Amino acid sequence: MVPYVPTSEMATMGRNLPQKIQENGFEIRTFMPKWGNINERRGQLHEVIRLSGLNLIIDDTDHPLIIKVASIPVSRLQVYFIDNEDYFQRRRTMTEDESGEEFTDNGERAIFFARGVLETVKKLRWTPDIIQCQGWMAGVVPLYIKTAYHDDPSFANAKVVTSLFNMNFKKPFGTNFKQCVEFRNATPDLLEPYADHFDYTELGKLAIDYSDGVVEAGKEASKVLLQYAKDKQKPILSYPGDDYVQAYKTFYNNILGI
Repeated sequence: MVPYVPTSEMATMGRNLPQKIQENGFEIRTFMPKWGNINERRGQLHEVIRLSGLNLIIDDTDHPLIIKVASIPVSRLQVYFIDNEDYFQRRRTMTEDESGEEFTDNGERAIFFARGVLETVKKLRWTPDIIQCQGWMAGVVPLYIKTAYHDDPSFANAKVVTSLFNMNFKKPFGTNFKQCVEFRNATPDLLEPYADHFDYTELGKLAIDYSDGVVEAGKEASKVLLQYAKDKQKPILSYPGDDYVQAYKTFYNNILGI
């Protein structure tokens, strides 16, 4: 979300939607990865010691979870950053290196982010009604909420909404994505319906399958994934344009049955 990363359709929505929803009476928590190209001093990020220190095991390897926080100037919006030396600090860019090659472990990074967010929400002792997932990095969150964390008090009654944007990944998310996803009862066999070489489209299908609603958030959101959501008979909020706050509020309330 801007101002921490360069302006894009998703980064702008990531910045504006939480604030506008908050201004309309919702209590929110906002999470994003601590990408390596984020200037911590300029953004005034600082580590939250009481939330950090947990080790997340992915593919039999321990990865320390570091939580940082910052507040966006001229707003009451606080942002929690999911950080880890291997997945984020050593990377100066978000999805690809300086030569334009996509990182081979982008899938693992999404898995780490998903588990890091959910573990942090538990530590915050917060019980969200709606969990809004935006972008590929949040693509594994719906699966974990509906499986590994389905009986956790923080998430037992939560509804999950996935927003679709236009992304142009060229490569699959590594060859061991399904193995790395395994955690508690989020087992690899749940991923058997998807292609072995997990790519952006397969990740989007996974997110849709375990979501309670889908938003066409971008002007050029994937038509393939939108059709997939329709085929799965998921509630869909079609692209609402620039004046979207009331549309989101109505959609959230419909998902919640209010």
